Amino acid sequence: MDRTGVGTRSVFGAQLRFSLADDHVPLLTTKRVFWKAAAKEMLWFLTGNTNIRPLLQEGVTIWSDWPLAAYRKASGQDISQKDFEARIIADEAFAEKWGNLGPVYGKQWVNWATYEPDGEGRFKAGPGINQVQQVVDSLRNNPGSRRHIIEGWNVAELDGMALPPCHKTYQFHVAGEGAEARLNCLLYQRSCDVALGLPFNLFGASMLARMIAQQAGYLPGELVWMGGDTHLYLNHEDLVEEQLSRSPDGAPKLVINRKPDSIFDYRFSDFEVIDYAPQGVIRAPVAV
Repeated sequence: MDRTGVGTRSVFGAQLRFSLADDHVPLLTTKRVFWKAAAKEMLWFLTGNTNIRPLLQEGVTIWSDWPLAAYRKASGQDISQKDFEARIIADEAFAEKWGNLGPVYGKQWVNWATYEPDGEGRFKAGPGINQVQQVVDSLRNNPGSRRHIIEGWNVAELDGMALPPCHKTYQFHVAGEGAEARLNCLLYQRSCDVALGLPFNLFGASMLARMIAQQAGYLPGELVWMGGDTHLYLNHEDLVEEQLSRSPDGAPKLVINRKPDSIFDYRFSDFEVIDYAPQGVIRAPVAV
């Protein structure tokens, strides 16, 4: 049994490797992956925002389950997800109170909390650390470093998060020199929902790696994915069996249409997926 009470079958320690060269992107073809939602989620992370309202305004509902569960528990109201999301969009004050996820990914990536002495034996909040910008700068100025890391696992703030980070650590590595140098990305994922989460995570990591490579001046290299607790929920059996009965087909590509001035200036319209003809959607419940 697991935290959700649904139950899983799991393996510990897994690895996948994908080339990102020539715009290749690891998008499953045995079912439709809603890559647009994954792309909007990644751009949301980079804003540092931790409220679901901007996502819902873009039609992305993948983070609604956790604040909805908290609202139902606190209010005693059996509100539908659709009505809850509509209220988050329409009512800014309601969204501020019930749409916040706590210091999840974006907060840690671009505004990691620091503290400094206040001169009276106590500590006060210091300037936040923008890990993403630091990595871009270090890749530009010190490519041989082994410290190109974006970390989401802030132990001091885990209890305040709606969900502690699953795709927690990104490390980058420059291979080669000059105009042919390539940027590799390794993602370590401590907890991986293979059926629902992994397809999103692979696309999101590829997108982040491509953006950082473009900003730092490198060709895309390889995405290495490493899973800790890599699991299938027991109520996803039908999904998995259906997917295993299908044969992969095609080679989709992710095209970035422009290079903005900053890693934080990308827009959704900058990204295009081509040559993607997936088989039909397979739906399954999210374990909260």
